[in-house]
Amino acid sequence: MTAHPRGETPDPAAEDHEAGEDAGVQAADPPATPDEGGAEGADDGGESNEGAESAESAESSQGAEEAPAAPALSEAEAELAAQRELRLRIEQRKAEKAGPIAAGTKLSGPAADLLAAVRAVESGETPGTDFFDSPASAPAPRRTAPAAPAAPARPSPAVGQPAARAASPEAAASVAAVLAEGGAPENLARPATATLGEGAAGVLREDPWQLLSLPGVRPEQADGFARALLGAECGPDDERRAAALVGWLLERAALRGHTALDADEARKALEGFAVTDPEEAVQHAVAEGVVLVFQDGVDATGAQEPDEAGEDAGEDGTPADEQPVRVLLGLDRYALAEESLADGLGRLVNSCDKGADWSEAAAAAPSPSAGELIRAAATAGLVAHSGGESARAEPAALIAAAHGLGLRALGATHSTDGRRRLAEAVGDARSAVTLSALLSGEDGPGRDADGAFALDLLVVLDAPQLDVETAAMLVESLADGTRLVLSGDPGVLGSAGAGRVFADVIAARACPHVVSRTPDPGPIGELVSGIGVGELAQVEAPGKEVVIVPVRDAGEAVHRTVQLVADSVPRAIGVPSSDTQVITVGHGGSAGTTALNAALKQRLNPGPGRFGGFDPGDRVVHIPAPGRSVPGSVVSADAEGLHLDCSGTPVVVAPDQVEASVRHSWALSAHQAAGMRWPAVVVVLPGDAAQGLSRPWVYTAFSRGERHLSVVHGVDQALPRAVAEVPAQERTTRLRPLLEALPGPDAS
Repeated sequence: MTAHPRGETPDPAAEDHEAGEDAGVQAADPPATPDEGGAEGADDGGESNEGAESAESAESSQGAEEAPAAPALSEAEAELAAQRELRLRIEQRKAEKAGPIAAGTKLSGPAADLLAAVRAVESGETPGTDFFDSPASAPAPRRTAPAAPAAPARPSPAVGQPAARAASPEAAASVAAVLAEGGAPENLARPATATLGEGAAGVLREDPWQLLSLPGVRPEQADGFARALLGAECGPDDERRAAALVGWLLERAALRGHTALDADEARKALEGFAVTDPEEAVQHAVAEGVVLVFQDGVDATGAQEPDEAGEDAGEDGTPADEQPVRVLLGLDRYALAEESLADGLGRLVNSCDKGADWSEAAAAAPSPSAGELIRAAATAGLVAHSGGESARAEPAALIAAAHGLGLRALGATHSTDGRRRLAEAVGDARSAVTLSALLSGEDGPGRDADGAFALDLLVVLDAPQLDVETAAMLVESLADGTRLVLSGDPGVLGSAGAGRVFADVIAARACPHVVSRTPDPGPIGELVSGIGVGELAQVEAPGKEVVIVPVRDAGEAVHRTVQLVADSVPRAIGVPSSDTQVITVGHGGSAGTTALNAALKQRLNPGPGRFGGFDPGDRVVHIPAPGRSVPGSVVSADAEGLHLDCSGTPVVVAPDQVEASVRHSWALSAHQAAGMRWPAVVVVLPGDAAQGLSRPWVYTAFSRGERHLSVVHGVDQALPRAVAEVPAQERTTRLRPLLEALPGPDAS
């Protein structure tokens, strides 16, 4: 490890990270300007409000101008449509389960054939002797993945941000009048109409705290709005306020990755908002259907888990040492997604053909770990696979082996860069897609009439980036008998969306778990492997693979970063500036992405920013949906919008969407960089970044470089302390107990 000479002891910058850049509300008093920073930061301490910022950016775009008639579906719109269809199917299925079942209508296979034969004899249509003389019926085949259609219909490629729900000018004008009366900014009119519907004006006048459902609005702003509209009727214990606050707390928790929130935490937070009786407020929110309530240790039927009432129970059945039951609150969208996902994973586990013999393919695998993965996939409908960057070759070997067996196999990745690397490893460009393109129908095998993918095997790489709603949508799209492999590195940052699907599947032991024994090579691999177990060790780097650049303050950090990208790395390492990526802790601050991108643009592509702050040749990232970052470059701009080249795909971003969905990307946050790699990476750690560091953040940032890693280091001992003492922040979810409650594959 090479260390440059350093001067004085680092002097941490005093500035905190800036508030979320896309809060979307600039309100005069009342209400006050929103502040999305501080304790509401992103999960894992990785970025200041990373998840919230992305979500609010996307939601704020709903205030865009009404789209022309019959616009082409964008990728994100198709994704939302698929999600709505998924929820409708789930609700229909639950309704079918709840309703009466006509005799024989739920039978299938031999049972259905037998019932039909008996009824035919009873009705006189068929002589009884025919039944006894007929040959035995062949066993009904299991439902397999449908064959791929000859020409699957695909929506048009994404050409920009998804259009907002159409809001009539009259409705928007009515909402604007109510907002003005309450002292709120009129630019919230379209988002309010898109969120609350055409009757938004009446909804807000009846319940002003519904303003909290809009992106970027905080409780103190909603309180000011309510006071202006209600006057003396407004009070801190208003039931409408209590219900809105509970819903807002759960939405904020979801932005930090939680699918549920402990009821005690909710009550404590309500106390901070001057709610006199938090218990009553929570009960009212539950009664109003704002949130759902769950109990840890109690399954969906209300039965206790076996170990909760056992040998220590008293004569009356009460446990001798009764433990309090943890009560969780959840939003219905995440509860529905987790329950659907658990059911779907159980279906895949139990519908798989477990007698497949892939031993020859496993014996021919390029590594022992790849062979183990192939054998596991042969006998299980669901498999978890974990390992570092080098271990990505093992899912690629599985896909290639499945092709050799005549199976329809596909790999899905989080990013376009991951898709490229997977396609190269498999040797077939058609074997890799991005997960978003697969779900939207832009790429992949297409769907049958039931909405199922024409696949026998699906391998999802970058599985830690899979949030629960996306996972539920994906599993619902897999036919019975399809094999699913979730593969990823457990050490990286979690998904931008709510949930921890990969970790919950592994923790629940719901399926075979193959742990790769393939180490990441070289000094960077050695360094990252140590970080994964909580050790920041010095490594030998004879080829300057790892370089430490000490700095005293944020200003020097920016200066040295520009120097590294523009001069030192191209000259000493041979990696051009275009292949070097800067990663820093957050967007705000003196050395955040905003400051670094401004300095890097000035050096690498100076210009006036005549296209909404962008110039042709600018390196940018397009954010079509929360949690998704697509790197690209600016080509041009016209009345249609900003034209980008995203990995060879032309994208046009409408003018009113540029500010919310396009950013310069010479410098990215670690969450944005997840799932991507570059030949050289410069990680910037200014003094004010110390509190944002954690082991997953350092692991993710340091593992993005393929050939070279430079660390602009200004946090002194905070770096080794974060690696050793600050593990991943736990997310509160319900998926693990739901998976643990499922019957095993051999259960009757």
